[in-house]
Amino acid sequence: MLELILQALYSGLLAGGYYAMIALGLALVFGTMRIINLAHGELVLLAAYVAFEMERSFGWTPLASIPVALVVVGLTALVIYLLIGRIRQDRELNSLILTFGIAIVLTNLILMIWSADIRSTSNSWFMDGVVLGDTLFSMRGEVIFCVIGVLLLAATYWWLNHTWQGRALRAVASNRDAAKLMGVNPARIEALSFLVSGVLATFAGVAVYTASVVFPAVGHNLTIKAFVITVLAGMGSVPGVLLGAVLIGVGETLTTTLAKPSLQELTGMVIFLLILFLRPSGLFGRKGMVKK
Repeated sequence: MLELILQALYSGLLAGGYYAMIALGLALVFGTMRIINLAHGELVLLAAYVAFEMERSFGWTPLASIPVALVVVGLTALVIYLLIGRIRQDRELNSLILTFGIAIVLTNLILMIWSADIRSTSNSWFMDGVVLGDTLFSMRGEVIFCVIGVLLLAATYWWLNHTWQGRALRAVASNRDAAKLMGVNPARIEALSFLVSGVLATFAGVAVYTASVVFPAVGHNLTIKAFVITVLAGMGSVPGVLLGAVLIGVGETLTTTLAKPSLQELTGMVIFLLILFLRPSGLFGRKGMVKK
């Protein structure tokens, strides 16, 4: 039993690595624009299907497909931003309706192009087993993308706190009007937040494709998971995103191991409600949206 629990904890930590990539992109957009991009999960899904197409058509590995996926997802994210930018009244509510509609369009486009079949990488190198201490097992792809996820979170944290663009993004998130007085162009910063969100969604999508399975309907679930982790984190806290992602990942794997796989999603929602009850502002919540 102890070995099963340790394996579940290990698997949950690995899952938390790419869950954090999914959630951080949503958190950045929410922090700068005060909107929830309900098409974010579909951007992650689009990256996964681009990786699948590159592997099927050209025999590329998932890692080799990342540059192509970055272009496709990045351009799609910017198009979504431009559409949102045309909203002049009640942007918070109308953007929810708009991005929900975009999510449906993207899901159906993916369904039309790639069908409803379940997809996953067929590259044996990523699927090979990795053994840690003769007791903990995982696929090589899970380990690689967990490490990539943590490195991307660290890079984003550094970027937010040590670059002009990162500080400008935090300024817009804190007070849009004051940021204008300091010479910041909010529109450019908002577009940048969508672009960075697209980059994170790309790596997350390739990670999901490599370490798990994808199908057109999974985008909606990814958006919900990203939103749950974002709220747990405290709306924009990078360390909080990582901790929230690990909590969800570990909770899901423990539920699958000790109870039933069908209860996995319920566990995430229970953790979500408990944290909100105990800490309504989130694990690292403070006044404001994008924090150190």
